[in-house]
Formats: sequence, C-alpha cells, structure tokens
Amino acid sequence: MSTSKNKIVNKRAKDPIDRLIFEKGLRIIQVVPVKKHDSLVVILNNGNTISVKLSFFPRLKRASQQQLEKWELTSNGVGVEWALIDEDLSLKGLIRQLIQENTLRYVAGEYNHAIAA
Repeated sequence: MSTSKNKIVNKRAKDPIDRLIFEKGLRIIQVVPVKKHDSLVVILNNGNTISVKLSFFPRLKRASQQQLEKWELTSNGVGVEWALIDEDLSLKGLIRQLIQENTLRYVAGEYNHAIAA
C-alpha cells in the first residue's frame, strides 16, 4: 500500500558539509599519507586539500608507511578505506576533523588572523 506519507522526497540537506558533498559533488581524488610527518593529506576534486594528523586515527597511527599507501576510494570518493588495517574514513569526518583542529588553534591564539569564511 503506497501513500503520500511514504514518498521519498529529495530535500536540501540541513548540514552544510552534507550540502558540499551531496549537492555540490565534493569528492576525494587522492590521498597522501606521510607517517614521518604525522600527516594525512587528502586532495579534493575542487583543487583544495585537507591535511590532518595521522595520530588522530589510532589505526592509521600504528600502520606502517607501506600499509598507509594501500588505500582505496569508496562511494565514488565520499570515503577512503585501508582494508589491510580495517580503517575507513569519510569525507564528512575529515572535514569535521579539519574544522575542529583549526578552531582549536584559533581559540588557542595560534592564528594571527581570523579564519576566512
């Protein structure tokens, strides 16, 4: 039995990160882990990068450089997976991590200027 109450309607996402990913098509195209510098650089299809610390992700922190280099994009670039170490990260989670790190640096006075919107 089908009623109008059960219809699925495409609505605009309320979360601005979801809007970037699902409405604007933001995707991961490349991942560059650098264990020596505790860094995970994610290159996006709009030319921007996200850089977060590997140490925020325990499995990535414990992995070797060789294991870190064996990643695969998931869901058409909405996530990244390291099957050998059983780790999956979402683009949304990476953006949130970046926002958190930058906000904490700003509040701690590590930035000399305001973060541009």
